[in-house]
Amino acid sequence: MAVETRQDHLLRVGVIGLGDIAEKAYLPVLTAEPGLDLRLMTRNRATLDRIGDQYRLAQRHTTLDSLLEAGLDAAFVHAATSAHVDIVGTLLGAGVDVYVDKPLDYTVEGSRKLVELAESTGRSLMVGFNRRRAPGYAQAAERPRDLILLQKNREALAELPRTFIFDDFVHVVDTLRFLVPGAVEERRARFRVRDGLLEHLVLELSGNGFTALGVMNRLSGSTEEILEVSGQNSKFQVHNLAETVDHSGRPTLQRRGDWVPVARQRGIEQVVREFLDALREGRTLSARDALETHELCEWLVQQVESASG
Repeated sequence: MAVETRQDHLLRVGVIGLGDIAEKAYLPVLTAEPGLDLRLMTRNRATLDRIGDQYRLAQRHTTLDSLLEAGLDAAFVHAATSAHVDIVGTLLGAGVDVYVDKPLDYTVEGSRKLVELAESTGRSLMVGFNRRRAPGYAQAAERPRDLILLQKNREALAELPRTFIFDDFVHVVDTLRFLVPGAVEERRARFRVRDGLLEHLVLELSGNGFTALGVMNRLSGSTEEILEVSGQNSKFQVHNLAETVDHSGRPTLQRRGDWVPVARQRGIEQVVREFLDALREGRTLSARDALETHELCEWLVQQVESASG
């Protein structure tokens, strides 16, 4: 008798939380992917029906219980971070593989709980660090990286340290961890807090022959993301995930093609397919490496809070 695999039938995939990130980034990718039976869930009935009608999806749910009762192989969780532990924990406990937006939780304890639960249940847990798959950053990872500089700045957005770091700076932390060419032997943090709000933060990671600097200024006057890697008489830059400049000899500028989807340029299309491919092939994805990023974020929070408290 042939053994049925997940490649033999439509994958029942839930999309939980239908805010901007789901609507603008993930649903265009998921609805174009063959072999999926998509099932939507949000408590907002008007949003549920609007998006369900837009994509002609019949499976619409306002509760997680209802979604699970209808049957589910995997889920993309785009709900508020504060709800991740409850939602992801329930899904993993029900035997569902999960892709979840970063961060896993605003605390390292909650993040660790989910990673350990995934391991104990044998389910996949993938965290949405899409920059690791962005084409420009993937190219940077192939270049000499004696010095890595990543700036991700914003305009007039000073914020409480924990949300500043876990909601936004977490991308800087994870990208530096992805790009460093060896083991990190030392870490340092510099920052400014005024009236309880974190205004800027600098993280330095260093090891044998390399230094990586991550910078975020929430009062920079501009929203921008600039990556530069250099070493061995070469330099490679990525501007706002869309343009690359190769400084090997005469600088060469390459812009995102007019027909290249933003989701592909930002690595979202790639991480979605990586998760779905693992699901179809029966491979289990671990979030242990993502947990290390959360642990480093928690260390940063403690550095800031202990100095400003």
